[in-house]
Amino acid sequence: MKDLITYIAKALVDNPEEVKVTEILGDQTSVLELKVAKEDLGKVIGKQGRTARAMRTLLSASSAKIRKRTVLEIVED
Repeated sequence: MKDLITYIAKALVDNPEEVKVTEILGDQTSVLELKVAKEDLGKVIGKQGRTARAMRTLLSASSAKIRKRTVLEIVED
């Protein structure tokens, strides 16, 4: 899951070297924290959150296959 979000985020931003994805594992749920450069935050979120919603949809579809819930949080520094 971490690799999927990293790949998508690096394709969207102008500074791919600034993309950092941290995974916090739990029993039933894992949380992915996505950090990007401040000027790329809008590109990752998209208009009215559409890009972020699409990434969350892909993440939930792929995590359903392994029967584990995965949550994406976009963190700003």
